[in-house]
Amino acid sequence: MKDTVSLVGAYYSGKSVLVTGATGFMGKVLIEKFLRSCHDVKTIYVCVRPKAGHSIQTRVENMLKCKVFDRVREEWPNFHEKIKPISAEFTKPNLAISSEDMEELVSEVNVIFHCAATVRFDEPLKDALLLNVMGTQQLLELAHQMKNLKALIHVSTAFSNCNRENIEEVIYPVPVEPKKLLELVAWMDGSLIEAITPNLIGDWPNTYTFSKALTEHLIQQEKGDLNVAIVRPSIVGASWQEPFPGWIDNFNSVSGSFVATGKGILQTVKCNPAFVADIIPVDLAINLTIAAGWYTAVHRWGLFVDREIALSVFYNFAAIHVKNSFEKNPLEKPFRIPNMTMTPSYLAHQYWTFVYHTTPAFLCDLYLQLIGKKPRMMKLFTRLEKVMKLLEYFTSHSWDWNSKNTNMLMKELNPKDKNLFSFDVCQVTWSEYIKNYCLGTKKYLLNEDTAKIPAAQQYIRKLKTIRYALKATVFVIIWRIFIARSKVAQKLWYFLLNLCYKFFSYARASSTLRN
Repeated sequence: MKDTVSLVGAYYSGKSVLVTGATGFMGKVLIEKFLRSCHDVKTIYVCVRPKAGHSIQTRVENMLKCKVFDRVREEWPNFHEKIKPISAEFTKPNLAISSEDMEELVSEVNVIFHCAATVRFDEPLKDALLLNVMGTQQLLELAHQMKNLKALIHVSTAFSNCNRENIEEVIYPVPVEPKKLLELVAWMDGSLIEAITPNLIGDWPNTYTFSKALTEHLIQQEKGDLNVAIVRPSIVGASWQEPFPGWIDNFNSVSGSFVATGKGILQTVKCNPAFVADIIPVDLAINLTIAAGWYTAVHRWGLFVDREIALSVFYNFAAIHVKNSFEKNPLEKPFRIPNMTMTPSYLAHQYWTFVYHTTPAFLCDLYLQLIGKKPRMMKLFTRLEKVMKLLEYFTSHSWDWNSKNTNMLMKELNPKDKNLFSFDVCQVTWSEYIKNYCLGTKKYLLNEDTAKIPAAQQYIRKLKTIRYALKATVFVIIWRIFIARSKVAQKLWYFLLNLCYKFFSYARASSTLRN
């Protein structure tokens, strides 16, 4: 009987949870999974800030209209009654939570899931520190006041210690005390902070990973007697199965590069094809996060650090499947036929960038100017190169990870929970996952109708015809300039044609005799 009941779901029955970063990618999936698989949860408090003139109520209402909630909306039409918005601002003192809301959170919350963070790689250091470090510090202060809190799950990143090749499940020392750095940036001028940022972050590639490392260190310092678990997901990608395959709602990192590839814009990447791309489907990451909350609360796990067991695949293998997926299910009106060249060489990458990016962009803008339209392709490719430059560190390095805690947690789940809250990536078929990921970018990111795929395929065939015509034109030009004027080249050309003719004649004769 014990194995037929979800122990994870049973624990959250009647409990209240607090979710930060609820309107983000992982936050939405976390809430949806709770509503669908832990539907006896008492209340889900969501920290939201007013934004762009929209109140927190309006933002939450818009969030709940998202397609990711379609399945739970069908199964539990009144699911929105479980959700209570809390106005909070993580860059302001006491999170800018009202005294009334504060009192309710202090008395009601049992588990905190801290997903709020800025994930921009090029975020100014001060902004990254305020949201990722100081925001977490203030959340810890709130957590210490909570009377019935059983666990706090902090979502970090597998790359918080990416300046190391071998990463264990420990919190590594940081070069500066987080609180002292917060005091420093509080009064320092923004331009001065920007000037000293490279020296401060040292061998971390960007302010995001650096601020995440500082946050982990801060948690270790200030957790006190709190039950805290730190989960380190790798690159979080589209869903594998839940609530349906391929759901994605942002252009961050992998998703943006998939769209750029599908549109034929991105055609060369500086990376080592022999290295692996670490991607974790968002539903598996969320399943592990919820299971970690249960285990931390029930077994008083204490502080642990974990890297999600991620899908690991060679870059060239992934690129081939992305290319094939977009050829079978093309995006609407791509700029070019999807293709990808990968090289670890800086010089080779610069050459292919000139051939595949700069030259076509220049010619396209020239054509747009000639027909009286505003040029835009050079600007687009410049932005693309900037984004790919931010990702270059991660496509040019490889890491060895320790994941014993994930393996241990997997063994602690009973058969029911292993099915309901699965995070076993060994069950995932890479080719199928990437196919659904590419379809997801088409359906959910670009809102393209899958019924128009035949028309998109016809468009791809047209692009291929144009490509063949261009190649033929280039060949004729080369013939006229070089071969037609050289007798030696002509003789060599006719010799090759005669050789090919004899070969095909022999092959046809042999086939006839066999028949």
